[in-house]
Amino acid sequence: MKYISKAPFRIALAGGGTDVSPYSETYGGNILNSTIDLYATAVIIPRNDGKIIINAIHSGKKIELDSTEILKEIPELELQIGVYNHIVKNFAKKSLSFELITFIDVSSSSGLGTSSTLVVAVIGAFMEWLNLPLGEYDIAKMAVTIEREELKMAGGKQDQYSATFGGFNFMEFYDNDRVIVNPLRIKTDLIQELNYHLLLFYTKTKRKSSKIIEAQMENFKNELPEVIEASHQLKQHSVRMKEALFKGHLKEIGQLLHLNWEHKKRLAKDITNNQIEHIYKVATNAGALGGKISGAGGGGFMLFYCPGNSKFEVIEKLSEIGVDNQRYHFQNNGLETWTSQQ
Repeated sequence: MKYISKAPFRIALAGGGTDVSPYSETYGGNILNSTIDLYATAVIIPRNDGKIIINAIHSGKKIELDSTEILKEIPELELQIGVYNHIVKNFAKKSLSFELITFIDVSSSSGLGTSSTLVVAVIGAFMEWLNLPLGEYDIAKMAVTIEREELKMAGGKQDQYSATFGGFNFMEFYDNDRVIVNPLRIKTDLIQELNYHLLLFYTKTKRKSSKIIEAQMENFKNELPEVIEASHQLKQHSVRMKEALFKGHLKEIGQLLHLNWEHKKRLAKDITNNQIEHIYKVATNAGALGGKISGAGGGGFMLFYCPGNSKFEVIEKLSEIGVDNQRYHFQNNGLETWTSQQ
């Protein structure tokens, strides 16, 4: 018997960064994002020998441990162990014996919410195995608690909610951990148009997003006027992006991506660098109307809106400098779990 779950990664179209503390608690944050058909997957196989095996295929890290109620933190396996410790403490109330296998469809630290999505997937596998009565808000909030409070990892909240709910969502973040997820009904033909014109590229660089987020949080705490104003603008862009999607104004989506990127760069100094700026220039010179980094910044994936048939020129020019196009499609499903008899 196997208990399996998968959770989708996301693309943030506008408002990224306004879900980060303390800005969201003070002013409220807005983000518009959508999930795509790239996933984090978790598989639990129960055992009866008092052992725990954690096999992170994507990182090549595998360990075998004696089953105890609390596992010590292990580098590169913090997320899996963090979920286990939380589940045992709050639900199982006893040690468990199992093998946990995890894998992801993209490189870690790439800006698509990989860490948080993996946490949601692991929670889902435990939920399926232990038959835990958790709703979507419960799962997402649990993932935030594990990462932000128990593991002390800096970051926002959008990834956990996006991976859990799925689809196009306009998310609102407030104080006291209050989050409102507003599903958006986007016409199918418009989604197809977005799939055609909105391209995702991998810069082949990884970055420690927590360091960038920590700098951003410090700027919020110090109430730097430029950073606060940039965040206000990012919030407005998310509202305008939502309206553009509803009205089918594709050109405005490209323009808003550019504006979003210009303001995003003001949140912390390491969000952009010479390599990212060069990639952006090559893409726009080849015909892209606008674009942005995905996630906290510093590397990972970049998103570009390419009007007309300019996508082919953009793909060619970026390929010449070693930046690969990542195929994807938008999808509407969030966390999915099931039991396999095999």
